Amino acid sequence: MKYRHRYHAGNFADVHKHVALLALIQALQRKDKGFLYLDTHAGRGAYDLSTPTAEAQAGIARLEGRTLAAAELREYRAALAGLRTALEQPHLYGGSPLLALQALRSQDRALLIELQGGEAHRLEENVARLAQARPQGSARVRVERGDGWQGLRAHLPPRERRGLTCLDPPYEESDADYAALAQALLECLRRFPTGVVLAWYPIKEERAIRAWLGALAVTLSAPVLASELWLFPRDSRVALNGSGLLIANPPHRILESMQAWLPELCSHLAQHPGAGSSARMLSQSAP
Repeated sequence: MKYRHRYHAGNFADVHKHVALLALIQALQRKDKGFLYLDTHAGRGAYDLSTPTAEAQAGIARLEGRTLAAAELREYRAALAGLRTALEQPHLYGGSPLLALQALRSQDRALLIELQGGEAHRLEENVARLAQARPQGSARVRVERGDGWQGLRAHLPPRERRGLTCLDPPYEESDADYAALAQALLECLRRFPTGVVLAWYPIKEERAIRAWLGALAVTLSAPVLASELWLFPRDSRVALNGSGLLIANPPHRILESMQAWLPELCSHLAQHPGAGSSARMLSQSAP
């Protein structure tokens, strides 16, 4: 059975991932020179939460109306509100592609890859609607139907020589998907050693995750930041205990800012005493 993100949109993992994504885009925009945003598993880009799911209620809904201290959390919530206004959908949840497109400048470029035909078609429609809503200053964007892993070989390194690659596979085959993500990280850094990479992974079993991260720490040829948010004890028998992010070549001060906003995010989302968060360097430099 194929994974459909619309059933999970706006959950705690999306919130974790999207706060980090927008912070990375903002960090890259400290320089005027444009960059490529490459999304290998883009999905449809926007999801209707007019009938909220339990996962969205435990995720984005817990930030609505709350006082947020960290600027990154406020900016994420404002970006989502801006997207809802632009598309005239008050119950919309924006996926990575549309949140990124809204943040990108005219000198930036986006390439959004999606394998599923129906999802790619919906993504094209949502991208067109956003471009129509904000025609001034929009980034150049292309939607491509295909295998995101193969897209890394076709599109890296980018002509801009600056870039942010988002790796967010559906994890339909468990162990095989972790292996594919590790290989994709290696491929990204081999082709584009200075590029920033954001890779999401699920936390389901503590021992397996520790071993996987340990192996990556000695094989990846770049500094790598590991950010984790868990809402249940890390070996609980639930579908998803936590959300993990690997950020290769993290921009300046991303770690320090994450160590401030991530615990606050956890405090808003936590409903179990076993919840927690961590942001640390997995590896500092090439082995």
